[in-house]
Amino acid sequence: MNIENVKFDEKGLIPAVVQNAQTKEVLTLAYMNRESLLKSVETGETWFFSRSRNELWHKGATSGNTQRIVEMKLDCDQDAIVVLVEPAGPACHKGTESCFEERVYGEEAGRSAADLAAYEILYTLEKVIQEREKTRPEGAYTTYLFEKGVDKILKKVGEESAEVIIAAKNRDKEELKWESADLIYHLMVLLREQDLPFNEVLRVLNKRHDKKSEPASE
Repeated sequence: MNIENVKFDEKGLIPAVVQNAQTKEVLTLAYMNRESLLKSVETGETWFFSRSRNELWHKGATSGNTQRIVEMKLDCDQDAIVVLVEPAGPACHKGTESCFEERVYGEEAGRSAADLAAYEILYTLEKVIQEREKTRPEGAYTTYLFEKGVDKILKKVGEESAEVIIAAKNRDKEELKWESADLIYHLMVLLREQDLPFNEVLRVLNKRHDKKSEPASE
């Protein structure tokens, strides 16, 4: 993105719509000036300009709820920007995932904010596993897996896969639910052991979905 092409308003600001890169949920609407935009690009995390305090602010500097930037896109008029991020915690100062929680029109349909928030456990789980690998707290099962090494982890992935197959074969939804959760957990431990971020797997799924969505060539 060429900063010189950005059209700031008469106050030197541009509205920034911050969106979860994975769930596509809109997290907040903030404003950037030239300096905060440059800092966002340089640091890879969101910086904004506070109109009420008349100063720059780094999202998460105090709370720890930073936002790692995945992509930034200007609109067709180049006077608004979308910032796709991976949030390290709630976006709203009230502690909610998004600042847009209050419904003023429409009924629950499709993927609601609550539905999307449910997927946040995958992000949280990955962070917990990452922390367990670093700190190795005594008595933690995840610590045990990392200390035993890749062969033990692979064995558990295989065992849990078999349990999922058995539960599905038996049409036991309750058992399938629990075994699927076990499989996902052990798979994420394996990904961490291999130093492969779960986000890379999600990107593959997104690419496959995008290809299927493309119209057939004439």
